[in-house]
Amino acid sequence: MDGSKALRPIIIKKKKVIAGGGHHGGAWKVAYADFVTAMMAFFMLMWLLNATTEQQRKGLADYFTPTVPVARISGGGVGSFGGDSPFSEEDLAQSGTGATSENPTEGRQAMGALGTGNSAALEQAVLEEIEDSLQGMGDSRISDQALEHVQTRLTDQGLVIEIFARPGAPLFTDEDTLQPWLVAFSRVMAELFDTVTNSVAIGAYVRAEPIVIARETIWDRSTAQAHILRQQLQEAGLDAQRFRRVTGHADRSPATSDPMAVRNDRLEIVLLRTGQ
Repeated sequence: MDGSKALRPIIIKKKKVIAGGGHHGGAWKVAYADFVTAMMAFFMLMWLLNATTEQQRKGLADYFTPTVPVARISGGGVGSFGGDSPFSEEDLAQSGTGATSENPTEGRQAMGALGTGNSAALEQAVLEEIEDSLQGMGDSRISDQALEHVQTRLTDQGLVIEIFARPGAPLFTDEDTLQPWLVAFSRVMAELFDTVTNSVAIGAYVRAEPIVIARETIWDRSTAQAHILRQQLQEAGLDAQRFRRVTGHADRSPATSDPMAVRNDRLEIVLLRTGQ
């Protein structure tokens, strides 16, 4: 037996050690890249939530919702196209709750279907959405030139849209012709006003004339300008029955301390609150 052991060849086994787990050594890099991507997406989401309005967030949500082929407040024939909304109680329930003219869904509320059982707070929210649109938020139809002439404010009376002249940039090309940008802006106003049923009031103001003028024309000019804007809104589709009053204020209630300043040439459109 001792002889057989002496003749047995000595075999040395060398185990090859591969650092890093072989072909699995780069898996942590993939996991880390996924983590960094997720964190970047998270911070972008937080930034969007902080930098956008409620209306813009609703638009983004609708765009990325695969189960809704159209926006919640688009299509369905509501508004200028006529017909019933697909979200109405008689056709299709939205989020488990139906809707009628008295109990509108959120989408119909945003279009001005306030219903009879809703409070003034809902009307305030609708007016705020219209104000955001008129300020150019999410509406590419409003030009930068128009935004330079427009100021809006919410008052107890309603949503006031003030359109004023600037030095070298009047509201009228002549006595009875609106500037092209104002014609385009009027179309946008008429379309937005058509989403609600509130009444509309129009007032026109002009700057003061020199004292030495032979015949005062400020009353006639302001009244005529108010009616020109009313006619433009009607041609854009706004119902004539919606106008509560159309007034020329001459040079009364100037916007600046200088009554002859160009800034005093202005038009005011008020989307009146219910009951005004």
